[in-house]
Amino acid sequence: MGIHNNNHPRTTNEIVREQHCPLLHNSKKDEKIEVEIQQNDDDRSICNNNNGSSSASFTGSVFNLSTTIIGAGIMALPAAMKVLGLTIGIASIIFFALLSHTSLDILMRFSRVAKAQSYGDIMGCAFGSVGRLVFQISVLVNNFGILVVYSIIIGDVLSGTTSSGSHHFGVLEGWFGEHWSTGRTFVLLVTTLVVFTPLGFFKRIDSLRYTSGLAVALAIVFLVITAGITFVKLFNGSIESPRLLPNITDMTSIWNLFTAVPVLVTAFVCHYNVHTIDNELGDSSLIQPVICASLVLCSGIYILTALFGFLLFGEATLGDVLANFDTDLGIPYSNVLNDIVRISYALHLMLVFPVIFFSLRFNLDDLFFPSAKSLEFDKFRFSLITTGLIFLLYVAANFVPSIWDVFQFTGATATVCLGFIFPAAIALRDPQSIATKKDKILSIVMIVLAVFANVVAIYSNADALFRKHQSKSN
Repeated sequence: MGIHNNNHPRTTNEIVREQHCPLLHNSKKDEKIEVEIQQNDDDRSICNNNNGSSSASFTGSVFNLSTTIIGAGIMALPAAMKVLGLTIGIASIIFFALLSHTSLDILMRFSRVAKAQSYGDIMGCAFGSVGRLVFQISVLVNNFGILVVYSIIIGDVLSGTTSSGSHHFGVLEGWFGEHWSTGRTFVLLVTTLVVFTPLGFFKRIDSLRYTSGLAVALAIVFLVITAGITFVKLFNGSIESPRLLPNITDMTSIWNLFTAVPVLVTAFVCHYNVHTIDNELGDSSLIQPVICASLVLCSGIYILTALFGFLLFGEATLGDVLANFDTDLGIPYSNVLNDIVRISYALHLMLVFPVIFFSLRFNLDDLFFPSAKSLEFDKFRFSLITTGLIFLLYVAANFVPSIWDVFQFTGATATVCLGFIFPAAIALRDPQSIATKKDKILSIVMIVLAVFANVVAIYSNADALFRKHQSKSN
């Protein structure tokens, strides 16, 4: 079986884990187990000597987990604020941050007792091989979809996009004009070769701590510029007073409130990477402070981004606030600030890419090569999977125009399962009999919210697609 801890092969801790979750492993003869324990413990000792200090730092772990959390969804938060109003919007961000902390706490607490070193392990412990398989497929769908969407957004920002018969110029097109060298295919090819491929070949997620730190810094750059523009326009008196509560006039407006739920539910999902970060920490007791620090940091960035984005654009706030930076902001140097905002966001997504890719690669390997040795120690398999995935992502982002619509459905569903439904189901199944009454009540709440968010997301996406195709036919 592939182990989620990419640093070490199978060890004595995992043998002990069989006593708690026998469904995770195939039965073996006692003699073979004894030999495997001795052999692989020796291998781990050699590995540690070769790597020197292999423990990840607290700061690097916070940056990696925060980078997993902050993705393209941050640009939809100002629109969610427009729907809910400032008061309910900010309260909702805080509520879902706390709920995400609860689901992460359940996930890690049950993993500790089961001695599970990966999300897939604890799913296998609770639901057997079927549970593990469902989890792996969910990660593949979620992460592949996220990375394709990131690539598409990067292409849109740098090379422009055409929608409803009108072309929105990208940053490079605005600078150098429309040429083959500023086209989406070439720009994404350069991005793939220069950024995605080198970062994708790192074998430890802790190796990405500096790029993750830069990714968080770029998100803060976007926030600072947006706040600065907002303060300038406030000083000029050109910003209207924002709504504190939602605007409810009829049943349609009430239903519209629920369209913000999927954005908020998926805002803090990082569960598929938390075990990997935990495994690389020298002291596993630090994972809870890492989770808390990451959630606090991301909550602050989310609240301020949603607040200033909504203040700046008001009722004109678009579903992707980045699209609002395609017009004149009504202040000096508007075009320069627009370009800085869009470039910083594109760079942010480029640096988020390898962190999401890390989990995608591991779970693909674990699905197809469950009995092979750790991916880190098989250079050929590691290179083959990494190269193949990067190639498929490039092709999907360039040549499969309908893939965005597909992942509007599958991505939202898989993300909600990973963040809330699976951890809640583990607590309700309670394979180690450690769940408290509070755990089970909160798990039921999480499942209800997650299912509701899925239904709303699917309905909203289906309705949007229906309206789009109807308008084309007319």
